Amino acid sequence: MSDKFDVIVIGAGPGGYVAAIRAAQLGLKTACVEKWVDDKGAAVLGGTCLNVGCIPSKALLESTHQFHNAQHADVHGIQVAGDVTMDVKAMVARKNKIVGNLTGGITGLFKANGVTLLQGAGKLHGGKKVEVTAADGSSATYEAENVILASGSVPVEIPPAPLTEGLILDNAGALDIDETPKRLGVIGAGVIGLEMGSVWARLGTEVTVLEAMDDFLAAADKDVAKEAAKLFKKQNLDIKLGARCTGTEIIDGKEVKVKFADSEGDKEIIVDKLIVAVGRKPQTQGLLADDSGVSLDERGFIFVNEQCQTGVPGVYAIGDSVRGPMLAHKASEEGIMVADIIAGHHAQLNYDVIPSIIYTHPELAWVGKTEQELKAEGVKIKVGKFPFAASGRAMAANETEGFVKMIACEETDRILGVHMVGAIASELIGQAAIAMEFCSSAEDLQMTVFAHPTVSEAVHEAALAVDGHAIHMANRKKR
Repeated sequence: MSDKFDVIVIGAGPGGYVAAIRAAQLGLKTACVEKWVDDKGAAVLGGTCLNVGCIPSKALLESTHQFHNAQHADVHGIQVAGDVTMDVKAMVARKNKIVGNLTGGITGLFKANGVTLLQGAGKLHGGKKVEVTAADGSSATYEAENVILASGSVPVEIPPAPLTEGLILDNAGALDIDETPKRLGVIGAGVIGLEMGSVWARLGTEVTVLEAMDDFLAAADKDVAKEAAKLFKKQNLDIKLGARCTGTEIIDGKEVKVKFADSEGDKEIIVDKLIVAVGRKPQTQGLLADDSGVSLDERGFIFVNEQCQTGVPGVYAIGDSVRGPMLAHKASEEGIMVADIIAGHHAQLNYDVIPSIIYTHPELAWVGKTEQELKAEGVKIKVGKFPFAASGRAMAANETEGFVKMIACEETDRILGVHMVGAIASELIGQAAIAMEFCSSAEDLQMTVFAHPTVSEAVHEAALAVDGHAIHMANRKKR
C-alpha cells in the first residue's frame, strides 16, 4: 500500500470536497480523489456545480438580469443615452473568472485543512481499497478505514439529439456560448432548461422550449407552476408542453432542424443552437470494482440508508449518486453528516426540509410539501398567500411579481410547506426552511417581528393570511 487514510473521498464536488474538509477538521487523516483536470493537467475541484452548473449559470443569469435592468432603468427616472448593449464574450469571461476564483479557493481550503488531493479516477475495491488511476494510465492503491463515494452525476443524453460541438449542447456547452444566437431551442423545461432559456431570452434570442410532459413544473406547487408559466410567456419563452423530440438534423453545419411530436402531430423548428436539458443521471460507471460489495439499483444509483451508509460497513455514498434530489446543498449536508458519523458523533439530515430553487427572474423557490401532495395524503390544511404587489419594499424595487404561499396543518398549525415566486425568493426561502426545521407553527411566524420595510414581510403576511389575519391585503372570508 502506498498510504493509508482514515477517510478517502472519491469526488471533489459540493458533496465530496465538503465531506473531506469536515473530516479533516474532525482530526481524521483525509484524502480526496478527483479525476477532472484542466488543459494544463491541474486538478479541477468543485465538480459540476462550481464548474459547469450552479455557479457559472448564476453568473450568466445575474449578468443578463443586470442588462435587462439597464434597458428598463427609465422606470426609476434613470435616462441612458443610446442603446444598451451586451458584450457576450466579456460576460462569459466574467463567468469563467468567478469559476476560477471559487475552484482555486477549494485548493486553498484543502491545504489549510490538511486534505491530501489524489489526482486521478477513483475505483473502490473490496476491503475499502481505493485504486487511483492518473491521466497517464499509472495507478496507485490506497487503503482507508472509511470511504465516501461522491462521484456526482452527468447529463442525460437522448438518441434523437446527439451532442454536436457548437450546435447541440449539454449544460456544459450551453455555458460557453459566446455569441447571442438568433434562435435557441431547449429540450426540457426543468431547472437547467428554464435558466438557460432565460439567459438568452433577455438578450433578445427567440427561445423555444420543448417539454415532453403535459404538466409544467410537475414537482412544484400548482400555484407556483401556473404563475411561472404566465410570467415566462410574458418574457417571450415559448414553452411547448407535451412536445417530444423525435429527431434532429444539422443543416449546412450552421443550423439545427429539431423534429418533435405533440398532440397535433409531427412538427419541426429551425434553431441556431439546441440545448439538451432533460435531466442528469448518477456517475457511477467505473466507480466500483466487482468485489467492492456496494450495490446499485436499476438506474445506477447507489443503495444507501438514511445516513448514507451502503451495505458495506465503513463505505458511504452521498450527493447525486444516491436517492433524493440532485441538489448541491443536499450533497454538502450529506457530506457533513457522514464525516460527523465517521468521527463518532450523532448526526442526521432532515430530508423533509430541503429547499428547491429555480433561478429565473422572478425566482421560484419552495420547501416542504405542495398543496396537492398534502391533499392527496388526506391532510387537513389551511393556506395563506400574500402577493409581492402589496409589499412596499417590492414596489420600491420594481419587483412586484409573484407571491408567498404558506401551508399549515389545520389541526396542529405546524407549517408543512412554503412556496414562492419572487425576485429574491432564493434568499427568503431560507427563513421558511429555518422555521420548518424548528417545527414552527404559523402562529410562531405571526408573532415574529419582521423589519419594515422589507420584502421578507411577505413571509410574515403569508403566515398571518393562514388564519385570515393578513394586514396589508383583504383576507378571504372563510366559507
